Amino acid sequence: MPPVAETDVSGSDNSKQIWIVSDGKPGHLNQSRGLAEAIARRCDVCISEQPPMGKLQALRLCFSAGLPRMDEKPTLIIGAGHATHLTLLALRRFYRAPAVVLMQPSLSTGFFDLCLIPEHDQPHKRPNIITTRGALNRMQPGEKVPGSGVVLIGGPSKHFDWDETAVLSQVEALLAAEPRQWLIGSSRRTPASTEQALAALAGGRFVPAAETGPDWLPQQLGRAEVCWVTQDSASMVYEALTAGCKVGVLTLDEQADNRISRGVDELRAQGLVSRAPDWTLECLSMPGMPFNEAERCAEAILKRGWL
Repeated sequence: MPPVAETDVSGSDNSKQIWIVSDGKPGHLNQSRGLAEAIARRCDVCISEQPPMGKLQALRLCFSAGLPRMDEKPTLIIGAGHATHLTLLALRRFYRAPAVVLMQPSLSTGFFDLCLIPEHDQPHKRPNIITTRGALNRMQPGEKVPGSGVVLIGGPSKHFDWDETAVLSQVEALLAAEPRQWLIGSSRRTPASTEQALAALAGGRFVPAAETGPDWLPQQLGRAEVCWVTQDSASMVYEALTAGCKVGVLTLDEQADNRISRGVDELRAQGLVSRAPDWTLECLSMPGMPFNEAERCAEAILKRGWL
């Protein structure tokens, strides 16, 4: 018998069930919850979470014969992260419920009812694949504060050379060129030396990652008119767009052509983001254009009649 979903986080007693298989990684859970919550804004559902099964248990459910049909079962099962794949398929078979994977799966895409795959992974065109602009997220536009802006600083990554001097120079030029009510936030990857330099440069406008909670970023992006993000932090680019911000990218040198940079380059080609030193973001051809991939994918799922 597979495990029952552990945590009910929304919905009424009569709601249809959405089960999220979570590997515990915040980024993956953010994607799954973004999709589930977008569905919940359209119909009455109960969203629950559970960890992946052990590999042996999942394989037994995938290949056992004569599995029973359950009266209490999920209506939809979703998950992101390679560790969730076998569990998604096991629960799909046991409960006869559609399974949605939010990434390029390590298994064949044909095993899943729907695959939501970022365009930078260059997925095949198939009826059960929806190409997304970046990873889904939970952001929602808020009431924008006139003259507000936020700068989000990342850190070293395998895709980009972290040039602290270049980043600080761009931040200094931005603050001088655009006299907004700026807040500057760092991330868990930001080196201590960069944080110290940002504190000296921006004073009380700098908020280190250690002083922020899980609600800080959604609140700031929801209220900010403009957001600048270092090039290594692609997920924050998509989150800022989803929150309704005008978005600029602080540039870094790429270590090699990579899928992360391809996704952001495509956004630039579409006029959705600009880059330094376009401090006034004049190059945006469609500033403020609605951008919400979770909402679009939720609509596509509902059109399939699964809920």
